[in-house]
Amino acid sequence: MTKEARFAFGKNWQAFLAELDEDRIDQAVISLQQSLGLETLDGKRFMDLGCGSGLFSLAAQRLGADVISIDYDRFSVACSEELRKRFGSKSQQWEIKEGSVLDDVLMQSLGYADIVYSWGVLHHTGAMNKAISMAAERTKPKGLFCLAIYNDQGGASRRWLQIKKIYNGIPPWFRFFWVLSVAGIYEFKFVLARLVRFRNPLPFRDWHAKRQDRGMSAWHDWVDWIGGLPFEVAKPEEIVVPLRQRGFVLENMKTVANGWGCNEFVFSKAQS
Repeated sequence: MTKEARFAFGKNWQAFLAELDEDRIDQAVISLQQSLGLETLDGKRFMDLGCGSGLFSLAAQRLGADVISIDYDRFSVACSEELRKRFGSKSQQWEIKEGSVLDDVLMQSLGYADIVYSWGVLHHTGAMNKAISMAAERTKPKGLFCLAIYNDQGGASRRWLQIKKIYNGIPPWFRFFWVLSVAGIYEFKFVLARLVRFRNPLPFRDWHAKRQDRGMSAWHDWVDWIGGLPFEVAKPEEIVVPLRQRGFVLENMKTVANGWGCNEFVFSKAQS
């Protein structure tokens, strides 16, 4: 059996770290507050599953949480450790571990958290439904489970899977040009769509919105999107219904309708 190609998420995050500044961190803090509907995380334990760059673990720490960060990718772990060193606070606990959300022993060793956070991660594990179940299990009663999962676009999602497979199958030196080509085609489509709506056709407003939304970089987001394997998708109801059956209550949902990107969910766990 051929092992599925896996995108080097951590290397992409290490490149992003070079651009990180206090303004991006502030935007991540605001984004986290808005996602969770909380102004502060004082006294709460925050579990970041698939922490990537560590940016939202840092945001949680700055909001007062004790943080545990997990990532399968050793480069992501190294990136998070560097971010903690450069920007973290010594007054709040922040533990970083290398490991998989699919590892039963590891996950049980983590205990439980008031907030389990996994934004745009569990669809990259190769076993999305199991990963969601394992992550949900770590949520304390009355705690929050926050996740974002790629929207199922039908045929378009299958085409994106092929684009991702091409990225991971070509020589590393050529991947920059593949991202540039694919992103260029879509950015041109966006230009035309803005023109039809009598908007400024240039993309800078949308790129700035990406930074304002989550403190992210448009370029590194494109690399993540075009290269990201494994890759699974789900319709909103395929996330909501199974979690409701496990005693979770949907507190907030932000969907992308029939478009690409992630549907975002915040669940609370009923008192057992």
